Amino acid sequence: MSGKRKSPDGNSSGSEEFTVEKILDKRVKNGRAEYFLKWKGYPDSENTWEPQSNLDCPELIQEFEEQRKKREEKRRASGAKANGAAEEPKKKKAKTTTEEESQPRGFDRGLEPERIIGATDSSGELMFLIKWKNSDEADLVPSRLANVKCPQVVIQFYEERLTWHTGSSTARSEDAEEAS
Repeated sequence: MSGKRKSPDGNSSGSEEFTVEKILDKRVKNGRAEYFLKWKGYPDSENTWEPQSNLDCPELIQEFEEQRKKREEKRRASGAKANGAAEEPKKKKAKTTTEEESQPRGFDRGLEPERIIGATDSSGELMFLIKWKNSDEADLVPSRLANVKCPQVVIQFYEERLTWHTGSSTARSEDAEEAS
């Protein structure tokens, strides 16, 4: 099972086609899925991130996604088992977990949001950095939660960043109408 990367102009008759040996990782950048690829016949130092739209290897993508899903399910299952084998790692983790990591985050802290300081989508999901009332701390919270739990704070954040483009563009169109 090997796939090919389309040539930059989208033509498969381009000067050079590369064969995908294996998909190693996936990320979402600017709302587009990208895959980290190992190219057949090239060293690991030549591995690259490529947008899904540049790839012509649906079988490899499907295989990668299925394996990824299985790994995720396996991770969840190992954390949820109640047998002795699964309890041992939990005990070790509890000893190494710091007090700060075990504290609730975001809305789970029961605090009231004061304002949104910033936003990021670096994890592939839009997150707001929320400053809490009567606290110097801030937490990253998924926007989907903030939209439901504090819609007015979200609206205020967006309103503070609105820019209106008026005046010069309407004046130019009126001048153009008068000239004709």
